[in-house]
Amino acid sequence: MTSPSDTPGLDALDARLASVEARIDQTEGRLAAAEDELAILRILGSYSPRVDSGDAEGVAELWTSDGVYDVDTGRLDGHDGLREMVNGDDHQGLIAHGCGHIPSLPVVLLSGERAVATGYTQLVVRSSRPGRYTVLRVTASRWEFERRGPVDAPDRGWRVVLRTARAVTDDGEGRQLLARSREG
Repeated sequence: MTSPSDTPGLDALDARLASVEARIDQTEGRLAAAEDELAILRILGSYSPRVDSGDAEGVAELWTSDGVYDVDTGRLDGHDGLREMVNGDDHQGLIAHGCGHIPSLPVVLLSGERAVATGYTQLVVRSSRPGRYTVLRVTASRWEFERRGPVDAPDRGWRVVLRTARAVTDDGEGRQLLARSREG
């Protein structure tokens, strides 16, 4: 049986244990958030190699089946729309000539099962002058994600539900997208 003089020692031990458990819970939460952000960065990082190699199926699987790519040159709905864009004559012509979609490091904001990433992409094409490349366009992009799969999957279940992309021009639409980089 515990004597009254032992109780303060047990109370202190219980308090220390509760503190350690709280720190472990906080650390697990931060780790899960870091894993989610890394998964989103991997999805964003995989877009350019897939689109520039003509991997239409690979591009489509980054989006949800009902996902949308809303670009100033047109709207692509679902996997079929994305595959058509990658396999289309315009995009295939860029690939054949030599191009690269060069992304910036985006701002990623997480909010539970949703996330937003905002950044730039430069479309660089091979010039007619040997060894030279030209920036064809600079695009502001806002990628919206939802977790629609298992957390323990390599991509932690994240998929693109909407990518809004606007050229950075004097019309201001691109700047307006970038201005939303603090919005989740």
